[in-house]
Amino acid sequence: MRHQLARTIAALGATAVLAACVTFAPPEPPVSDNAAVLALVTQARADSSEAKYTAAAAGIERALRIEPRNPRLWQELAQVRLAQGNPEQAEGLARRANTLAGGDRRLQAASWRLISAARSARGDSDGAGAAARRAEELDR
Repeated sequence: MRHQLARTIAALGATAVLAACVTFAPPEPPVSDNAAVLALVTQARADSSEAKYTAAAAGIERALRIEPRNPRLWQELAQVRLAQGNPEQAEGLARRANTLAGGDRRLQAASWRLISAARSARGDSDGAGAAARRAEELDR
């Protein structure tokens, strides 16, 4: 009985590991192919992780001057603005990312999740739910 239970637990663990491997999304593509933009975003992410949001935003804004039509940069800036406590601006920036995203459903879904978080931060639970549902649709 004890051995059977151990085998069952081991089988369940292996199944969970395999399921996790199957459900992992492929890695995100790089924000840009431009070395200067990558350096600015890398520094901005480091600044953001240290709650240096003003510096992070400034770095991403510099990157946007190099690549103003890069939707991933607009999304990066939206994340920083949300972390700064500016959900209105974060939503607008995430919408701009969506406008520039073309057919990149993964990026659009991520932007809609960001919009959902911004709406939630403003207390708009209905709007947050609608944005979350839109993200789920895009993830399918």
